[in-house]
Amino acid sequence: MSFYAVIMAGGVGKRFWPQSRRASPKQLLSIAGEKSMLRMTVDRLKELTDPRQILIITNSDQETGIRNEIPELPSENILIEPEGKNTAPAIGLAAIIVQSRDPDAVMGVFPADHFIEPIHSFKDYIERGIAVAIEKKGLVTFGVIPTRPATGYGYIQYHEKKKRHKPVYAVKAFAEKPDHVTAKLFLRSGDFLWNSGIFVWRVDAILKSFRQYLPEIWDSLDNIKGAIGSPVWDSVLTVEWATLRSISIDYGVMEKARNVYVIKVDFTWNDVGSWDAVYDMLEKDDDGNVSQGDVLYQEAKNNLVFAEGKAVAIVGVENLVVIDTKDALLIIRRGQTERVKDLVDGFEKEKKESLL
Repeated sequence: MSFYAVIMAGGVGKRFWPQSRRASPKQLLSIAGEKSMLRMTVDRLKELTDPRQILIITNSDQETGIRNEIPELPSENILIEPEGKNTAPAIGLAAIIVQSRDPDAVMGVFPADHFIEPIHSFKDYIERGIAVAIEKKGLVTFGVIPTRPATGYGYIQYHEKKKRHKPVYAVKAFAEKPDHVTAKLFLRSGDFLWNSGIFVWRVDAILKSFRQYLPEIWDSLDNIKGAIGSPVWDSVLTVEWATLRSISIDYGVMEKARNVYVIKVDFTWNDVGSWDAVYDMLEKDDDGNVSQGDVLYQEAKNNLVFAEGKAVAIVGVENLVVIDTKDALLIIRRGQTERVKDLVDGFEKEKKESLL
């Protein structure tokens, strides 16, 4: 069976303001190395399939940037959502496109902005997931062994006794992002994994699940599918998309389906969800500082500083995040960077378009 990889690249990455903006979101930034997050994702997937079978789903604001960043993908492999409707509609749209090209295909879904290494381990686990999806006709997800009681991740509980063979387990339950007390209980139980947001399934299996668990979305997808390759594609997509409710694939399908398997992975994984995560990932100098650009330190420790276009001097301070761009400056304490999203939400409410 042929394997199609679908990259979810519609997010803005509000927590990475002021570097991340609508037209240059998190996945197009080089915040975890020399390459953009999207380029690293595509390069990983090239180890699994041909670029002609890699699709990216995004929005009109990001289309130009993504096409410029990944020029080797065929033009028709960049799918544009009329508006963001969470992950289920986006995955459904990609699935009907894949099915129209190959009804027997296996389809993988991958976030555009996660850090994963080493590539060979990632490749081995995805290939194992493909094998399970083909054999069991099930929905396969991938769980990361938790190292701390994180409150920023969803969790997957697995059946220790219901394993096909290690590291493949039947899923017992999905859990939303917990509070700290609950996260500690999850960690102590030993049968919870972080939800990586990576999936593999036969395309006919996921569309069958849409018909069963999200029938109203399936009806719209079926109408959209009938317009693939026709002159009315844009109009049908726009009309049908407007009727869809916003819902995640976890809540809409995965939590309800019975044929769900999780593969316990041990590769290094980070969803790079905030500036704090970037600080934790990157190499530090002797004083615990992380820098990008022309940064000068004097009696400063444990800071993350990104300078764009000019020198930035940091004197006598500790535990700060300083992100300087051509039109905005962010200064915030480390450990508080989740609040950047609230800041950007405020810009949207106040219609400060120049900052978005």
